Amino acid sequence: MVGTGRVRRLFARVPAPWPYLLTVFVGTKIVLSLVGVLALAALDASYWASPDDVLMRQQQRDVSPHRWLSLWFVWDSFLYDRLARLPLDEPWRDFGFPLLYPFLARLLAPLLGGDTALALLVVANAAFIGVLYYAYRLGERLLTTATDRGTPAGRDTTGLDRAARRFVRYLVLLPTAFLFHAALTESLFLCLTLATFYYAEKRRWLLVGVVGFFLALSRSVGFFVAVPLALVLLGQGGYRLAPRALWGYLRTGWPLLLLPAGWLTFMAFCRWRGGDWFAYKHAQEQGWGVRVQNPLGVLWGGLTGAAPDAIRVWIAVGVLAVLVAGARRLGPPYLVYGVMMVLVPLSMGPPVYRSLLRYLLAVFPVALVLARWARRPAVDLWLAAALALLQGALFVVWLAYWTGFIV
Repeated sequence: MVGTGRVRRLFARVPAPWPYLLTVFVGTKIVLSLVGVLALAALDASYWASPDDVLMRQQQRDVSPHRWLSLWFVWDSFLYDRLARLPLDEPWRDFGFPLLYPFLARLLAPLLGGDTALALLVVANAAFIGVLYYAYRLGERLLTTATDRGTPAGRDTTGLDRAARRFVRYLVLLPTAFLFHAALTESLFLCLTLATFYYAEKRRWLLVGVVGFFLALSRSVGFFVAVPLALVLLGQGGYRLAPRALWGYLRTGWPLLLLPAGWLTFMAFCRWRGGDWFAYKHAQEQGWGVRVQNPLGVLWGGLTGAAPDAIRVWIAVGVLAVLVAGARRLGPPYLVYGVMMVLVPLSMGPPVYRSLLRYLLAVFPVALVLARWARRPAVDLWLAAALALLQGALFVVWLAYWTGFIV
């Protein structure tokens, strides 16, 4: 009891909303790690493992003998680890990923004894904490009514705090949100994305541009986020298009140019290290068969294709349906962002089917819609329970790497 009292006093000294956010982070980490270790132990006894699955297990053991740690490393994690270790004084070949994530691990690794794999995991989890923080702050601004905003301090009891917490909760309950804990780019990309929208809502456009520059270096779709951010800017000006208004938008929103500048920086690195401005594009074409296609055609092809692809694409259709249903309350910037985060991955062609559920995790406006729908306690309880069960099932499927359902 004495120890519990000390913990409570310690938490009481931590400013809001950090006690709640850290509880969510630690709680999800413990639950998922426990489920993961138990699921892997059960899978070990199965006879379904493919050669690819055996290879994955060996790569994980090379990272760490502790399963609660190694289970968070999957296919792309090992490619990021390779990029984090490649020497800069030698020519590079066949790198198809933007470099912010592996380069952050490269900077952190010396503090961890040179362990780049562990550095990747630390970066991803630190970014996940950033996801929780910026989701909470953005939820405060987007999910509250005028009455809520006028409520005095006492954040634990205000509608403002409850709405922000619901957004955080539904973000971590999205079907594949367990990937925020993995050594992948999901948490870093979404952390930077939420930060740009939060600072855009606060009209801190220079900061939007600086964060957006790194956002464009985190994933190829990053620089497209400039489009919905520009809609936030237009909305702040009442969507007026008179010449004087356009000049005002340009004078205020010029930092948005830093988003495409970030991607151009990556292309310049491709030219420097690989001798080709489009080295990443050619690597993706040769390694995975990725080519830009009509996303609607890819969507239709998936719906009418084999069962695994059809299931993934129907989930994408479900995401679009939720966005459309909540469009009036979301507003143009967040609706456009959500639709883009569904259609842009599909434009990469049929190979994206294998990773589609992973890419859909970036569609955070879905959690905004769910948080609005769950304002009634009964709806909140049943919706949260259903999503938790769905995520648990998909987490076990993800751990059974031989299925290839979630990559």
